[in-house]
Amino acid sequence: MTLVVFAVLLLGAVPIALVLALTAAWYIADSGNTLLFASYPQQLYGAIENYGLLAIPLFMLAGELMNEGGLTRRLIDLARILVGGFRGGLVYINLVANMMMAAIVGSAASQIAIMSRAMVPAMEKDGYDKPFAAAITAAGGLLSPIIPPSMLFVLYGVMAQVPIADMFIAGIIPGLLMGGLFFLAIAAVGLVQQYPQGQWPTRAQARRYLLMGLPAMSIPVIIIGGILAGLATPTESAALASLAALLIGRYVYRDLTFSRLPEILRRTAFNAGLVIMLIGAAGVFGWVIVYEQLPQMAAAWIAEVTDSPFAFLMLVVGILLLVGMIVDGIAALILVVPILLPIAQGQFDISAYQFGVVVCLTLVLGLLTPPVGAGLFIGSSMTGVPPMRIFLALWPFLLMSLLALVLLAWQPWLTLALL
Repeated sequence: MTLVVFAVLLLGAVPIALVLALTAAWYIADSGNTLLFASYPQQLYGAIENYGLLAIPLFMLAGELMNEGGLTRRLIDLARILVGGFRGGLVYINLVANMMMAAIVGSAASQIAIMSRAMVPAMEKDGYDKPFAAAITAAGGLLSPIIPPSMLFVLYGVMAQVPIADMFIAGIIPGLLMGGLFFLAIAAVGLVQQYPQGQWPTRAQARRYLLMGLPAMSIPVIIIGGILAGLATPTESAALASLAALLIGRYVYRDLTFSRLPEILRRTAFNAGLVIMLIGAAGVFGWVIVYEQLPQMAAAWIAEVTDSPFAFLMLVVGILLLVGMIVDGIAALILVVPILLPIAQGQFDISAYQFGVVVCLTLVLGLLTPPVGAGLFIGSSMTGVPPMRIFLALWPFLLMSLLALVLLAWQPWLTLALL
């Protein structure tokens, strides 16, 4: 009955944190081993008693401060210097700006909301089809959980007990690979659709964009540079990035006022609280999964299906694409890692870093696939374009994402080369 209770609660639109907590409680009661209830609070608290999880609210705060402080707009202007003059310049600007934002925000949903407000009106004004503009902006959000920093990587690092800094490093080449494949998709679509001619900024404009954009670019340098140089942990880098975003937005760009800080902090605390509550509830659920020996049963079944690491990863991708369509990425990550990671490492000798990158990218695709597709609804609410019209315009980028998954599963060095 535990599986039935889980399915009923999930399909009944009960918040996923309550689904996990109530299902675990039902299992304990149904098994008759009520002594396990004594460990329930300990497991609930133990799941969130980890220093690395502090990075999640801090990266959220950095993203909020960047958006309020005008740093996002300066990054877009900086991208104009690099790609603005090509035919379809705004499309390339959108993608380059998304890559810059991905190195700061760490959350696909937040990035889609921020960039949709900034880029879609500008693209529509320049003559681009509005659903396509919304689609390329939503596709750019897929880069956020792969290009470091990434909240999914933070959570995965905690669960897999691997250094979060190393997970960030493992995501650098896959993130650049995804960006490159998206550039190819844009070029291919441009052969069918005649993009409007772009316009290079004048020398005076380029100088101004560069001077104004450099302070904003210091944020990803602080985050990634501090981690790569060993000067700061991911959590410390997130704190430094939040401080830098506050000072730049207030004293350099002067777009941020201290009167906005209470609302920014309230919004960050609310969103972070939802994530932390989910992690705590999932800790209890994962404890039940391990107690019931589900990983061992799954391993026995998979051993009968394949003995190839590549085939195993492709099987995982197929399963997680279905899971990601109906379950939030963070919740799905918490559900599947305790089951599948021991199999990947013990039975197929797959690196925890390669497995983590493949799993996180697969799950984030669920943001942009029906029936749930939270990213589609976020993009729709920001732009007014129906979610299905965004999805129909997304297919070139989803195909490129699947190609990236195949390459990452096939070639382990793409994730391990920099470690």
